[in-house]
Amino acid sequence: MTAPAIGEPIADFTAPATSDSEVSLSALKGKHVVIYFYPKDSTPGCTTEGQDFRDLYDEFQALDTEIFGVSRDGLRSHENFKSKQSFPFELISDKEEALCQLFDVIKLKKMYGREYMGLERSTFLIDKSGTLRQEWRKVKVKGHAAEVLEAVKAL
Repeated sequence: MTAPAIGEPIADFTAPATSDSEVSLSALKGKHVVIYFYPKDSTPGCTTEGQDFRDLYDEFQALDTEIFGVSRDGLRSHENFKSKQSFPFELISDKEEALCQLFDVIKLKKMYGREYMGLERSTFLIDKSGTLRQEWRKVKVKGHAAEVLEAVKAL
């Protein structure tokens, strides 16, 4: 499955999220949407990335933008992570990898010489009409949330 290209509409999806909610792209029409994929709850890089989006959340909200973090962790893990870090946005559980496949973020990775299929840290910016406007792949955490905020301001 190939990921949508810049300028293409994103296929509608519905996914389970924290706060006993479901996130559906069609229900977010009229808002910009930032979806960031991260490998694992409560790991150092993922925590820092979430904190950076948290710290800029009010600025994203002022630009009519919703933020969602996505990993393959379950909802219980997500609820703990969200609560511990005071994230004001929802975390989507993608255990079935439906969103991971839609956005093509499962990649061959290497750690300690071992190869495995893992989640590549990636972020996607979707405009108010549901069209992909920008994507970041192989994200480096430092400064990333601020870079995404600048991209939203440019829309």
